[in-house]
Amino acid sequence: MSAPLISANGLAALLDDPRLCLLDASVELAAPQFDGDYRVQSGHTGWRAGHIRGARHADLLGDLADASAPFSFALPEAQAALDALRKLGIHDDALIVIYDRSDGFWAARLWWMLRSLGIDAAVLDGGLRAWIAAGYPLDEGAPPAISSAALSAPAQYRDGFWIDRHDVEKVVAGKADGTLVCALSAVLFDGSAVTRYARRGHIPGSSNLPARSLFDDDGCYRRGAALDETLAGLRQAEPPLLLYCGGGISAAALALALTMTGETRVAIYDGSLQEWAAEPSLPLTTGAAPV
Repeated sequence: MSAPLISANGLAALLDDPRLCLLDASVELAAPQFDGDYRVQSGHTGWRAGHIRGARHADLLGDLADASAPFSFALPEAQAALDALRKLGIHDDALIVIYDRSDGFWAARLWWMLRSLGIDAAVLDGGLRAWIAAGYPLDEGAPPAISSAALSAPAQYRDGFWIDRHDVEKVVAGKADGTLVCALSAVLFDGSAVTRYARRGHIPGSSNLPARSLFDDDGCYRRGAALDETLAGLRQAEPPLLLYCGGGISAAALALALTMTGETRVAIYDGSLQEWAAEPSLPLTTGAAPV
């Protein structure tokens, strides 16, 4: 399964395949009411209330995160990630499909994590909304228990997929190459809207390409010329493209879209603004990006 996206009809055709490992990566992130209003919850309750048959909940806040980090969704140690994936039933011959209840943003995050571990997966285009719109049913409650599976992927992340705060600092200081790209909305980028993070604005020198601009009204990724046009500015930027957002989620959707166009020089800043804005010594700026 080398294509990064699969349609609702394509998934339906795989639903009885014993190799299918279907993961619901949903997380509940509330809209902020004031600056610093950060409220996030596991999507486990929503998964139990309604999920695609056979789907298991992949907890991006728990088993698939580093709980010791000062920000949410932190990339776990590679061995911990593999252990969590084995518990979800993922094995060497698995056909892995990931979806969520938010058009695929959370699914893209898990897809990028798996990709960086050398594990092939696909994201359900349009997420659960597309599945329901296609007329397919949902199940309730938890599926039967499964045993850990044989997964022989190396316990290490591949180079070039992730960057940390220190890598970003070097770019800001002009000591490393790359183009910083914020995947948040224009009003969060320019600091005119309430933010759930500690400070408003964006990392100096950043471009802005809101991840929402990658999707059609139905929540599916744009394709062909429409996607190429949306990404044209980034495709001409100085590589590598260093993507961030609030917590490395919208950035992952942008990374998936870039991957669909053949772009390979892409990395995600894991801590994103949740980490950067919380450190007063790190610069943030407001206003629109230069034209």
